[in-house]
Amino acid sequence: MEILYVIAAALVGILVYFLVSSFRLKKAVTGLTQEQFIEGYRKAQLVDVREPKEFEGGHILGARNIPSSQLRQRYKEIRPDKPVYLYCQNSARSARTALLLKKKGYNQIFQLQGGFRQWTGKIKTK
Repeated sequence: MEILYVIAAALVGILVYFLVSSFRLKKAVTGLTQEQFIEGYRKAQLVDVREPKEFEGGHILGARNIPSSQLRQRYKEIRPDKPVYLYCQNSARSARTALLLKKKGYNQIFQLQGGFRQWTGKIKTK
């Protein structure tokens, strides 16, 4: 019987963790559809947070590559006074990047829902 209580407590803990994470993410970043993303990204800083090989394989026209793995050292390359439009392959890395930028004082953070995988607009390859 005690094992059931331990398992139930663990499941409740996991559920609370995911709810808190989801709430923090919603406060940090605004998810945009591709159409909304296209409307605003030309007036903002467009940042691809994928790794360089992924970026070279194809990226949104006008994007700058700052991999999420390097963001702690390079976040100052992104201006805090202008909107930041983020994307990655499927939205997971850009969400974590948004949380980091929010902690650093950035307020206008947007991400492409579904990531580059869902993108059907213009792309550039190397």
